[in-house]
Amino acid sequence: MNILVVDDDEMILEIFEDFLNSMDTRSVLTAKDGVEALDLCRNNKIDFCFTDLNMPGMDGIEFVKRVHQLDNTLPVVVMTGYPSADNAIATLKSGVVDFLVKPFKMEEIELTIRRVLEKRALFVENVLLKEELEGKERLQALNRELSDKIKDLKALNVILQEIDWVTSSSELFDLIVRLAAEITASDETHFYLVDENMRSWEPIASFYRKGREGDPSTQAWIQEILTRKMSDGTPLLMKDGHDDSLSGTQICSLVAVPLKIRWKIFGVLVGIIKDRSALFTEKDLHFLGFMNRRASFVIENAALYENIYQNLFATLYAFVEAIEARDPYTKQHSSRVTEFAISIGREMGCSDEQLDLLNFSGHLHDIGKIGIPDRILLKPGPLTDDEYEVIKTHPVIGAKIIGHLGLMAEEQKVIRHHHERWDGHGYPDGLKGESIPFLSRILAVADAYDAMASDRAYRKKIPDELIIKMVRENAGSQFDSEVVRAFLKVYQKGRIASGVTAFQPAPCGLKAKSMPLNTLQVAAPVHRY
Repeated sequence: MNILVVDDDEMILEIFEDFLNSMDTRSVLTAKDGVEALDLCRNNKIDFCFTDLNMPGMDGIEFVKRVHQLDNTLPVVVMTGYPSADNAIATLKSGVVDFLVKPFKMEEIELTIRRVLEKRALFVENVLLKEELEGKERLQALNRELSDKIKDLKALNVILQEIDWVTSSSELFDLIVRLAAEITASDETHFYLVDENMRSWEPIASFYRKGREGDPSTQAWIQEILTRKMSDGTPLLMKDGHDDSLSGTQICSLVAVPLKIRWKIFGVLVGIIKDRSALFTEKDLHFLGFMNRRASFVIENAALYENIYQNLFATLYAFVEAIEARDPYTKQHSSRVTEFAISIGREMGCSDEQLDLLNFSGHLHDIGKIGIPDRILLKPGPLTDDEYEVIKTHPVIGAKIIGHLGLMAEEQKVIRHHHERWDGHGYPDGLKGESIPFLSRILAVADAYDAMASDRAYRKKIPDELIIKMVRENAGSQFDSEVVRAFLKVYQKGRIASGVTAFQPAPCGLKAKSMPLNTLQVAAPVHRY
């Protein structure tokens, strides 16, 4: 018996070749693409074929069409890691007799060959008896089987698509119990976290079919069953009449599938059926196991991403702390600016995503100062024009640092443009009005306020009442008026802190000493940082 394996992955070809050659009755031929495989089919008698779906040059669907022009009785099994209903229908129309969803166990190969050859024999028999009633019934049975196969592929596709879009652990567990109920006949589905000793089971997500409520005694019984029968992590399938543990309960069938992370049991997905008209099957066990494996990949990837992100942010913020350590007058400046910006953002109705961007950008808005020489950054007196031009490069340097680390473009924009002015006289790009990113406009007000409310090497901090007067008077010129309005509201509510201590609004009628408004202009020493 000659078996042809077609796949562009050399490792898969080697694994198939080693496995099939271990069976004396089989000879194995391999091809890396559809073109090479067709040549082998022309020059050899092929009895059975496994082919990948997605290959360069000629894909699996086109190969099946071509090879069946040479021999329309050749059984072909498609292997794919991303099954979809469209692919399933297209391949079935092309004459494919079965699917294998990657990853799969090699033991499935032997079973697939036997099953397909049996189907092939039935198919030949049905062709001979197609005018007889018996032949017609068998063909209908095959059609139902193919229809069930498409339904199975649709279920797998739903699992892959929905789980891959999950963004939080709570959402993931809620999704798992809901999907488990959708693809099985479960009356209830639960996900339990388990301790290292496999003794404590904590339900963190549950799903009940409409009109049915959970029974606390059922939860206790399930946890007792898990403690007794899940110690080795083997999936559990229980049916009424086959398992004495179900006697005396309202449960007719139970399925329990562990979710493992790095070979350790993290939790268990449990489904129960109370209606005797339906029981769990081995297929349900397969689907739930597939879903849990996919979920474990998502959890591991999310944890890895979160760890990388936190380490990266910690490294970047260490740069900011190093910059602030160079100048004791600006210590904790970035943290205060971030707090002010988030307070303003909340007042303006910013979304959670925008507040996250403000949190990230606020802490790192001055990271570009790492490229400014100390003789300029720490100069106690007024800056020359040339020195001020150097200071004005720090937003660009900061945006480039963030960009080189492969982070999103939005953070770069906020950092790059936090010194732009509403009237277009800011830097580095002279943006004007609403062309300035919205979050940069918020950061600009928060940054200006803290710069004036803090001691600097070249001056003492400015009184609060005078800062508020200057910010209000520069609305519409340096600052976005809407942002200033929100800032003043937050200030009046006492949610803005001057330096490191909270302050209260100035008493009514208190007048500040006059100060030239050019202190807030482009070259203003009060906000040169």
